[in-house]
Amino acid sequence: MSQQLDNKKTIFSWALYDWANSAFATTIMAGFFPLFFKEYWSAGADANESTFYLGLANSIGSIIVALMAPILGAIADQGSSKKKFLLFFAYLGILMTCGLYWVGQGNWPMAALLYILGAIGFSGGNVFYDSLITGVASEKKMDTVSAFGFGLGYLGGGVLFALNVWMVLSPETFGFDGKAAAVKFSFLTVGIWWAIFSIPLLLFVKEPPNPKADQTQSALKAGFQQFLHTFKEIRNLKTIFLFLIAYFLYIDGVDTIVRMAVDYGLSIGFKSEDLITALLLTQFVGFPAAIAFGFIGERIGAKKGIYIALVVYFFLSIWGAFMQEKIEFYMLAIIIGLVQGGIQALSRSYYAKIIPVEKSAEYFGFYNMVGKYAAVLGPLLIGSVGMLMRNMGLANDTASRISITSVAILFVIGGALFYFVDEEKAKAEVRALEK
Repeated sequence: MSQQLDNKKTIFSWALYDWANSAFATTIMAGFFPLFFKEYWSAGADANESTFYLGLANSIGSIIVALMAPILGAIADQGSSKKKFLLFFAYLGILMTCGLYWVGQGNWPMAALLYILGAIGFSGGNVFYDSLITGVASEKKMDTVSAFGFGLGYLGGGVLFALNVWMVLSPETFGFDGKAAAVKFSFLTVGIWWAIFSIPLLLFVKEPPNPKADQTQSALKAGFQQFLHTFKEIRNLKTIFLFLIAYFLYIDGVDTIVRMAVDYGLSIGFKSEDLITALLLTQFVGFPAAIAFGFIGERIGAKKGIYIALVVYFFLSIWGAFMQEKIEFYMLAIIIGLVQGGIQALSRSYYAKIIPVEKSAEYFGFYNMVGKYAAVLGPLLIGSVGMLMRNMGLANDTASRISITSVAILFVIGGALFYFVDEEKAKAEVRALEK
């Protein structure tokens, strides 16, 4: 097992899964699905109403993943089945994503259902993908390896998204009869891309065994027992518990901005072409920036790197309410690209350093659980505040601008709680519990 740690082939194979599934995050979550949902599947609906439906779809998928993640992680740890669960969820996401190709105009309920199931596949797979990092990288290399994965994700997602944008802007070049056909075909390309680039991880990344697993009982039964045990255990690991609360809050703001940015831009009057260009900027800036944040984490510490990103996000959420020109949206996209991958990568590596290695899938189940519960609140917060302002008589543009500022409070409270998280104290608590 030690031969796999810090091995270049293993690291690259593991990181390629980020390259694979980031196509869903980019083309589906952030890009074409919000646009298509608003302009094609919800054609004729009120702007704030369709925003609410989109937020609801995001939230339902997140709730399901949040409820399942820690139990699935416990089961995977007991039976050494991380890769099997990863494969199941990945191909659930792949099939549902491809299914969007056949959803007709105006059929927003079916589009929402497939999107929810696809998001479950995407997020559920990430529970087990994230947990495999403890068998790929040593603690010394954890920040840079985590950042390398996110960096490849930005690059891979950006490359396919750029091709998909070209298809949509010039459908006749690819033999499509219009933009709608090109967008629908892009959903197929995401599924195929996701499937192909998942193969190296399945072939070349070995799953670390759990020597404490009880082979005399089923993984399912043992997993449920271990979940209940760890749920009680975390109450004694106060520093890890505090980190999860802080992460719950600040990653809410990050996920909300990622998932709702395009919808917000449409609501305040930007053209879809401008928003797509902004997303491409975010992806390609995010590739080197995420890797750079990995080195920042090694040099000054992951905690300080996370704080740099939190301060930037706070000011962005305020600035976003006052944007008037598309050049401002482009600048916003570039700045988001500079910090988005960094805060995700350093949060993952920071958490991986303070948890018990032999329970990595289970603990990352809790990590992903709180992250997905945060994504429940964020989209609903923006959608609900927007509808409330609209019902009070404000114009759609003004209501949308007010709603986006509500995200800032999540960065403030999350950052304040994170201040009290101490890495060495967390490790000491884990050692004391294991004795």
